[in-house]
Amino acid sequence: MFNLQQIFSVTLTLFAVIDIIGSIPIIIQIRQREGKIKAELATFVAGCLMVVFLFLGQSILRLLGVDNESFALAGAVIIFLIGLEMILGIQLFHSDLTASTGSIVPLAFPLITGAGTMTTLLSLRAAYTLPNILVGILLNLVFVYAVLKTSPWIERKLGKAGEDVLRRVFGVILLAIAIKLFKANF
Repeated sequence: MFNLQQIFSVTLTLFAVIDIIGSIPIIIQIRQREGKIKAELATFVAGCLMVVFLFLGQSILRLLGVDNESFALAGAVIIFLIGLEMILGIQLFHSDLTASTGSIVPLAFPLITGAGTMTTLLSLRAAYTLPNILVGILLNLVFVYAVLKTSPWIERKLGKAGEDVLRRVFGVILLAIAIKLFKANF
């Protein structure tokens, strides 16, 4: 039933796609804008989205008449816009500060569980058994939660200058990822 090699492969694949370390500047930006991040809520929502998409993703896309390439392109546009926010220091995704929804959008979706993660889950489902994929998801969620929970400490260690540099560097990386997704699916 459980296979350590499959669990390891799934965990590493999802870790690379989710890239929670690369999302630290965005996490800090959301926390500054909203005052705090609800780590438990963001992790729970991201986990639910991953599990639901693992089981129903292909059916949902088929029902909506959306192919994988179109779904990936939509994710590329969102990633591109987030990258622009980071580089230019502007705010494209406006949120109601009283609603405090930044832990869900854009954090849980599309940063943690975005088009790349969802497409990867569909691919993993074809190659690995469900119990091993579920364990890989769980292990990634534990790491995501740890990063979200320690984001104030990470921000203090980086300082304002470190945060600005990191935000712009990862903004450029997000733009490059978005363009790569766009080229691969257009």
